[in-house]
Amino acid sequence: MKHVLSVSIGSSKRNHKIELEILGEKFIIERVGTDGNTKKAIEIIKEMDGKVSAFGMGGIDLYVCIGNKRYTIKDALPMARAARISPIVDGSGLKNTLERKVIHYLIKQKIIEFTNKKVLLVCGMDRFGMAESLENAGCDLVLGDLIFALGLPIPLKSLKSLDIIASIIAPVVCKLPFSLLYPTGEKQEKVDLRFRKYYDEADVIAGDFHFIKRHMPPEIPGKIILTNTVTADDVQMLSQRGAKMLITTTPELGGRSFGTNVMEGVLVSLSEKPYKSLTPLDYDELLDKIGFSPRIEVLN
Repeated sequence: MKHVLSVSIGSSKRNHKIELEILGEKFIIERVGTDGNTKKAIEIIKEMDGKVSAFGMGGIDLYVCIGNKRYTIKDALPMARAARISPIVDGSGLKNTLERKVIHYLIKQKIIEFTNKKVLLVCGMDRFGMAESLENAGCDLVLGDLIFALGLPIPLKSLKSLDIIASIIAPVVCKLPFSLLYPTGEKQEKVDLRFRKYYDEADVIAGDFHFIKRHMPPEIPGKIILTNTVTADDVQMLSQRGAKMLITTTPELGGRSFGTNVMEGVLVSLSEKPYKSLTPLDYDELLDKIGFSPRIEVLN
C-alpha cells in the first residue's frame, strides 16, 4: 500500500486521513499539521523518511514561479532537505498543470463564462498557471500579491505587471520569514478585513484558501470561490456567508479537498519515472489516466 503524507506547518485542526484506490493501487493519504512549528515538521519528515511513498510539503511552498523564472523560498529549504529517501513535493508541479486544466474545463463545460468577469486572484506568484489561464480567458483580473502578501493596497492588473514587480521584490521577499508572507498555525484562524473592497468588487475569488479565508468578509453573496484545500467546515462557512458556488481544483476525497502538494505526491507515487525528471506532460498524462476533475458544488 502506498502512503502519501502531507506534513504541513498549518493548523493541526485540519488533519485528515483516508484510504482509497487509484488506478488499481491502494493508498493511505494523510495530512498532519504542526501549528506553525517548522522544527516539528522537519522531525516528522526525518522520522517517516523511507517509510512513505511520497511527502507533500503543506502550508509552505518551496518555489514561486512567474513565467520561466523560479524563486526559492528560503524558509522551505530545511523541510525539503529533511527527506533523503522518499520524494518530497510542494505542489508547484500541479499548480502549473492541473490548475490550467481546470480553467479550460470550466470554460469548455460552460460552467463559468470568464469573459469580462471580475476575478480576484489573491496571489498570482503562488498560482502562476491559474493566473495565466485566467488572463487568457479574457476576465477582468486583479492580482492581489502586493495587497495580501505585503499589505500594500496596490492591485496588479496583468501578468506583465506581476512579472515586473516579481523581478524586483521576489529575490528579497523569498528570504523573509515565511510567517510574514503567509498565515501559518494559529494565524490561519485570524481575519484581516482591511482589503474587503477587493472581495466586494469581484465576481470570482480565486487562489489559496488560507489567503482567501484570512481576508474574507462576513458576507460574500453570489461569489464564486475557486480554490484548493477545503474542509467540510469551510464549505459550511462559505455557504453561510452567501457564496454562490465552490470549485476546488483538486477532487473531493473523504469529505474534503486536499492540497495540490498531496495530489502531486499521489502522481509521483504512481509514476514509474524518478520524480525529479517528471515534466508537465507527464503530470498531464497521469491526470488524464486517473480522470481527475474539479469539485463543483452549488452552495446558494
